[in-house]
Amino acid sequence: MALLLLEALGALMILVFIVWWTMFSGRKNGELKDSHQEADPDTQNKPDKPL
Repeated sequence: MALLLLEALGALMILVFIVWWTMFSGRKNGELKDSHQEADPDTQNKPDKPL
């Protein structure tokens, strides 16, 4: 039983490491900004197509 718990703990640690690695290994200066949306603030919150 202890071996199963140890294996589950190891799998959980690997999962947490993968999530942590993907969250914090992005670009050094952040995401690239979309200059089209910054130029016109009125279109930022509007959908592209009417519902």
